[in-house]
Amino acid sequence: MPSATPIPLLVSTDDELLDDTLRLLAAAGAEPEVATGGPALRRAHRQAPLVLLGADALQSREVRALPRRPGVVVVARAELPPAGWAAAVELGAERVAVLPADEAWVLQRAGAALREPVERGRLVVVGGACGGAGASTLATAVALVAAGSGTGALLVDGDPWGGGLDLLLGAEAVEGLRWPDLDGLRGRVSGEAVMAALPTVRGVGVLAASRSAAAGPSPEAAVAVLEAGRAGGWPVVLDLPRGPVVPDAGVGAAALADADLAVLVVPARIRAACAARVLVDGGEGAPWSAARLVVRRVPGGLAPDEVADVVGRPVLAEFAHDRSAVVRSERGEPPPVGARTPSGAAARALLAALPAVVGAP
Repeated sequence: MPSATPIPLLVSTDDELLDDTLRLLAAAGAEPEVATGGPALRRAHRQAPLVLLGADALQSREVRALPRRPGVVVVARAELPPAGWAAAVELGAERVAVLPADEAWVLQRAGAALREPVERGRLVVVGGACGGAGASTLATAVALVAAGSGTGALLVDGDPWGGGLDLLLGAEAVEGLRWPDLDGLRGRVSGEAVMAALPTVRGVGVLAASRSAAAGPSPEAAVAVLEAGRAGGWPVVLDLPRGPVVPDAGVGAAALADADLAVLVVPARIRAACAARVLVDGGEGAPWSAARLVVRRVPGGLAPDEVADVVGRPVLAEFAHDRSAVVRSERGEPPPVGARTPSGAAARALLAALPAVVGAP
């Protein structure tokens, strides 16, 4: 949860630059968090209303691995060389402020960030341990429940060969952009513009795959869309296809690394549980290693604790069997998300887990 008092983040090991920047932030009424690496850097980078990167930190491996976000300013004591400018652009910096010439601008920018902090939207990534696990249905339900708070939500289709996630919302005929129309996106994008351009059903803007062009979006476009939604404060739900996610390749690995919650939907069958174990048992740093489990109950299947024993991970929620799910999906009816429905209950359990997951080591 965001803190009551927003705290800017300052990343630098240059003593003179630190002194100058701390003085400016003090004048704006803020005492920043100073971090240079580790979990503290990633957490503060996600939560801070303003991130000030010292020019000395631009080539840091940990800084370059951070996801793009709005509100990043590079501070320097001299004009940057070409390599420094390239790094600043790559990180999505909105400006390079050279001190002392730009002190007035930094003071004004810090004051504005403290007066108008934006709570970033949460990112939930949902995948299936096997085909037909029900991950897309659950992802759609999570987006619908999240949108029910009145803020709306962004549902992103990560499976270019899945036929289009808009079908689950009955939105295949609703006007709006699909992935092929947005594949040229790069860098910072307006969340308002993205949401306004998408088909929307019950407050959920859905960015679906195309049924005429089975090609996945570029990693750059997918990251830009996810970041746009989160920067605008919307909950973002990403539905990933089944199978392994290759580290450092594609949107899946990047999204899982930055997700507030990643869940694998596992049908209560022994083969599905064994498949889930393969996905999560990749060691620390593997894409699905931190995933939580949602067990989809099936008639005659394993009990949730038996699935947990096979996979070696605790079960976060159960997805009860719903005999009418197939009929509704064939009719283009969104999954029901009432508190007592199977999909609604599972979606609420996931969203309720978010505060405990965010900020955890």
